[in-house]
Amino acid sequence: DEATDPSISEENWECIQRFCDQVNADMEGPSFALRLLAHKIQSPQEGEALHALTVLETCVNNCGGRFHSEMAKFRFLNELIKVLSPKYYGIWSSEKVKSRVTEVIFSWTVWFPQEVKIQDAYQMLKKQGIVKEDPKLPEDKILPPPSPRPQNSVFDTDEEKSKLLARLLKSSHPEDLQAANRLIQSVIKEEQEKAAQVSRRVNTISEVSENVKHMDELLETYRRHELSPADQETLQALFQRCEKLRPLLFRLASEAVADEEALADILQANDKLSRALGQYRQVVASQ
Repeated sequence: DEATDPSISEENWECIQRFCDQVNADMEGPSFALRLLAHKIQSPQEGEALHALTVLETCVNNCGGRFHSEMAKFRFLNELIKVLSPKYYGIWSSEKVKSRVTEVIFSWTVWFPQEVKIQDAYQMLKKQGIVKEDPKLPEDKILPPPSPRPQNSVFDTDEEKSKLLARLLKSSHPEDLQAANRLIQSVIKEEQEKAAQVSRRVNTISEVSENVKHMDELLETYRRHELSPADQETLQALFQRCEKLRPLLFRLASEAVADEEALADILQANDKLSRALGQYRQVVASQ
């Protein structure tokens, strides 16, 4: 109650820290704390809800894996969704509170990519049109990366950035906190670009595999002079598409030079593609 008191304008960091300590000290702390926080976040008083969201984010950053696993369950995520949904509290929740809740869930999709339920909840909000676009996190609001962070986070591989962030977050100067937030934003962008690269690679390799398989089947029929005119058109279209995939594979290979496993997958896909294109030219020329 003290940490979320709507009558105070500034966060009561002493109370918030005591709350986090209590969560960590009690075996049932995470589940009990999240029930309390859900109730406060759904408060009709804007100040109380906003303070509760600050407490929630501080717990995420200070209360470790037990807290993370509880907050990533649908039981709690649904309580946050109710604040946004017009079927529940979204009709009277303030825009500021709804915006903050959206930012919180979005930030978790970045820092907890392994938590499928968080990803599903956020995608459902987008699909239903409740969230129309990914929020741009404001510079005056700190969203420190939780600990432990997902493996392969930029902060895990860049010791200098990790130390700089830790120093900035310990500072009480507003300009240092803003600098910390800018650093976090840049890391979020790097993580998103990395995820986009992985998605492009997986989709392209999958398309190569499917096209090559289809071409092999049609070429086998073509060799027996049993290919219909429609299938001949399909075969030609597949050949043209596979030719366009080659430069895309080269570009993906240049992006993945530091990742031996990814590079091996791309080169294997390129070998399949080269073989299929060679066979097409050989079979069609012989016919």
